[in-house]
Amino acid sequence: MTIWYLTDLIGISVFAISGALSALSKKMYHDLLGIFFISFLTAIGGGTLRDIIMNAHPIVWIRDPNYLIVISLGTILAIVCRKWWFGKLRRPLLLFDTLGVGIYTILGMQKALSAGVNTWAAMLLGVVSALFGGVIRDTLVNDLPIIFDRQLYVTPCLTGATLYLLGRSLPIDPTLNFVLAAGVITLFRLAAIRNNWALPSIK
Repeated sequence: MTIWYLTDLIGISVFAISGALSALSKKMYHDLLGIFFISFLTAIGGGTLRDIIMNAHPIVWIRDPNYLIVISLGTILAIVCRKWWFGKLRRPLLLFDTLGVGIYTILGMQKALSAGVNTWAAMLLGVVSALFGGVIRDTLVNDLPIIFDRQLYVTPCLTGATLYLLGRSLPIDPTLNFVLAAGVITLFRLAAIRNNWALPSIK
């Protein structure tokens, strides 16, 4: 069990929690299967689209049951802890979504680069990995997808992806490079939420 495999499972679990919290925020307390379904699609949506685009088969969650186990555990954790999270954390959905985006942008790009995809396409596939599950989640619960929110969303992903590529060309430990790039995305996104940063609008 490698560090990258564990990181993938952590990213999956974080996205699963964000999906379940999104469903719970819509008062879906009596539809456990619905909560799990939204959690599942949030967790695997971006990675599945990335693998389909790269023609990487079989899709990882189909051949490895650990992904479904982790998604189930994340969903249960969100349900059990929902009152604490909603009571103690400010906008918990955005927090878990941001953590997942930070991890999956770099992890998705790393997988694309390992498959021989060119650098620019790998960056885009990293963004797809990170954001598409959230788009599915928000669409299913009838919310405007966060990606279309005024606050910076794609920009932090591309910033972290660029930093990761720079680190690959330097004598930096790959794990440290991953942590730094994912951390930059997470902190950049959290700062954008807190300070309401946005790019100039087109008029």
